[in-house]
Amino acid sequence: IIAEALRDLGGDLTDIVRTRMYLVDPADAAEVGAVHGEALGRTSPAATMVVVAGLLDPRWRVEIEAEALLDGAAATDFVGPGPVIP
Repeated sequence: IIAEALRDLGGDLTDIVRTRMYLVDPADAAEVGAVHGEALGRTSPAATMVVVAGLLDPRWRVEIEAEALLDGAAATDFVGPGPVIP
């Protein structure tokens, strides 16, 4: 979803400057961190990982937010995912 949103704005994963990862289970931290590193390791964005009591959809185990700086994008440009409810 994040890569697609960035592509829609003319960017890619290398434009990400900050991520926030919300985990339901702290046991997932190492795996989530490893995948984050594989996907974004070249750019090394600032990152925060937080354990939360739950997410919007109880089937979700991880939610990731990303902030990116894109050349030519207005501060109000936003591309979000499709419908959130499956």
